[in-house]
Amino acid sequence: MKTHISANEATYGPQQYKTFAGALTAFFSEECPQLGGMRTRQVLSSAIISMVNKYYPETSHLKPGQTPWVTTDKNATKSYGKKISQTPLVSIILDLVRAEDIQERKDGKKLRDMKKEAVARMLKQSYEQGGCMTSVELAILLKISPPTVGKYIKEWELEHNEVLPRRGSIHDMGPTLTHKKIIIEKLFIKKLSVQQVSRETYHSFQAIQRYISKFKQVLICYKKDMNINEIAKVVGNTPRLIKEYEAIILEYKDRGFVLEQIINTDAKVDSQYETIINDLNSQKN
Repeated sequence: MKTHISANEATYGPQQYKTFAGALTAFFSEECPQLGGMRTRQVLSSAIISMVNKYYPETSHLKPGQTPWVTTDKNATKSYGKKISQTPLVSIILDLVRAEDIQERKDGKKLRDMKKEAVARMLKQSYEQGGCMTSVELAILLKISPPTVGKYIKEWELEHNEVLPRRGSIHDMGPTLTHKKIIIEKLFIKKLSVQQVSRETYHSFQAIQRYISKFKQVLICYKKDMNINEIAKVVGNTPRLIKEYEAIILEYKDRGFVLEQIINTDAKVDSQYETIINDLNSQKN
């Protein structure tokens, strides 16, 4: 056991603790002695520093109009009733205002259209950085109401036939009819592959397979003249969800599509992904 320290260690050793980590360790020692010994306090200090670096990134290279934001991790496992305090978060950087926004306003572009584009832009930026934003977050950033954000998202998705990567669609939460409609349209009407639809709609293969299975189940029941409550009981979903699928079915009928053909149509899978899909199916069975 070491019984003495050198002059250099005695002189310079204490300087190693004159840091943020040292201040945290000293704080825990003084204010929270019940936490344990030095090693435990150092581990806690290290964890806190890591979180500070993660959620308070350096802003020296932020462009004018950019803002840091903290949102839900897109890979967070969804769970009914799960609190946000139990959900992993990530720190992201968003282009709240772009340099070209000034020129567009100068040229007479409508503010409503600019906000709609901002909603789409920030949702995509969030996803690209590992995040998964909600309408409420966008409403706070843009100083508008969540229902207005919802309208912008719906309009943009229908105009571009593309699903925006928001928490409602990625984690399949809430009444997000639009993304269901777009996915089914791409699979059964446009005949795109499962792989391509997965990429274009920010959905996993499992989610795409679930939509295919559920839509066909509802469609078969609908063809048997079952009502919404009966269909909900048969397929094991809520009447609200069945109404969403029914709305899609009714639209296809109005557009002249033959429902029997959709029932008998298998979603296209690119050859290199057939093994993945087969594995998923085998896991279900």
